[in-house]
Amino acid sequence: MELPAALRSAVDQMLSGEPLEKLVKSSAVLSDRYRREVRDGRFHIDDALAAKAYLATRLPATFAAVRAAFGMVEEVAPDFAPTSLIDLGCGPGTALWAAADTWPSLASAEMIEASGAIRGVGEKLSRSAQVASRWQAGDVTAKMPSLAPADLITLAYVLDELPPATIANVTQKLWSLTKGMLVIIEPGTPAGWQRILTARDVLRSAGAHLVAPCPHSEDCPIVAPDWCHFSRRVARSRVHRLAKGAEVPWEDEKYIFIAASREPVERTGSRILVPPRVNGGVGRVKLCRGDGTAQELTLSKRDGEAFKALRRADWGDLLQEEVQG
Repeated sequence: MELPAALRSAVDQMLSGEPLEKLVKSSAVLSDRYRREVRDGRFHIDDALAAKAYLATRLPATFAAVRAAFGMVEEVAPDFAPTSLIDLGCGPGTALWAAADTWPSLASAEMIEASGAIRGVGEKLSRSAQVASRWQAGDVTAKMPSLAPADLITLAYVLDELPPATIANVTQKLWSLTKGMLVIIEPGTPAGWQRILTARDVLRSAGAHLVAPCPHSEDCPIVAPDWCHFSRRVARSRVHRLAKGAEVPWEDEKYIFIAASREPVERTGSRILVPPRVNGGVGRVKLCRGDGTAQELTLSKRDGEAFKALRRADWGDLLQEEVQG
């Protein structure tokens, strides 16, 4: 997956002329803070250089994850057509671009971000988007501007920067702003999955209708040390590779999310939890099923269309009930 052309062009223009050695150094510091999930009272992105380092090294991956999550929502809720967005902890506007790419109906967005450095960068980038956006300072755990509910509420890669004890209250606050759909996205780590589970439980208790990736609203059947997550392959630009000191032209971004709706949706099929393994005439896959269970399934050529469907399937896809053998 690549950035939309308009966003890629705007990012390239913003990074043009920035000394590579500065980007490399700032990128290393930024990556370390994200990797270790540092919570020391400082913003991960606290100056203009860190903001540009984020554009070079993290924006392509986070966009890919958010866009993939929205794609799963769109598949399950094809009639959802939001016109308004509120993105909390919006960073450089990743979710805005991903939402506009997913739903052409989107017309306006409220962008809330505490870090002035990344907020300023995001506001400049948004001038190339086709959605009218207003950018404001705000902290989802503290002082927030007054906001009217919106069709789509997003919180992407934010819970990992918050104290765990605040997750339930933050989720409730987000749900109260939701007219249509709420999507919360986190890194696809065991800790990220646990944070999503907390948000998922709050939403279930609030009567929300779970949309994706879960094909059911029962307790999560995955048991630690296993965890639920997905992956999206990201194309690296030249600057991306150089800033990260990478050689291969791609990277895999692991992510996990939960999407919940005010309106019920029809969910069918089972979600593929790991990359399917097909060897010759035998295929194996792990599924999260609509009845709330997780199951490992083995299919062979004798299963006909079910086996063909499995061969075409990928990690994170929905398999319909009839392909389960």
